[in-house]
Formats: sequence, structure tokens, C-alpha cells
Amino acid sequence: MSIVLSEKAAREIKAVMADQGLPADKTYLRVGVKGGGCSGLGYVLDLTEEPAGEEDEQMTSHGIPIVCDMRSFLYLEGTEIDFSDGMMQRGFIFKNPNPTSTCGCGSSHS
Repeated sequence: MSIVLSEKAAREIKAVMADQGLPADKTYLRVGVKGGGCSGLGYVLDLTEEPAGEEDEQMTSHGIPIVCDMRSFLYLEGTEIDFSDGMMQRGFIFKNPNPTSTCGCGSSHS
């Protein structure tokens, strides 16, 4: 299993890259988890030109290279990252099958 992007999330990431003038052939989406949030772990997304290191997993979804450190990958394996552009919520949504509990806002888990 890996981490995948929905078509909508991939379009949004490509739009952000274009808006920020980031080179598509040298830019990676770094995905991870960090301590914090209401349920213990929060999600992290970052666009970077730093390629995967020895301690990283790398995969590609919809032509976007995704990099994830091994510790975070244990929590994120099988996750789909989607994007919502609704009236009540705008942002990336992590559809993660792994958490034992999540907070009400959906931005953190344990």
C-alpha cells in the first residue's frame, strides 16, 4: 500500500505549484505526521525541492512525487489525500484507515 492523491487533490497541488512558480520536475509533496492536535497527531503537507532521503518512502500519484518519512509512513500507509472546496470547508482531507480515534475537526488522530 501507499499514500495516494485524489484527482481533485492532485489538481489543487499542481495549481499551488504553478502559483508559487515551483518546477514540476523538481518538486515533491512531503507528507507526514507530527505531535499535536486534539487527538495526539496532526497531519503535515509541504512542497519541497528536497528529494527523498535514505529514511524516506517515495511514491507517485497522478504524476506528483510523494515523500514520507518512515515513522510517518507507519501511520499513513493506505491514506488517500482528497481536497474539499466547499462552502463550509476548504482544504486537504486525509482519509486514513489507520487511526484508532480522531478528533471532531478531522485534522488529527491517534
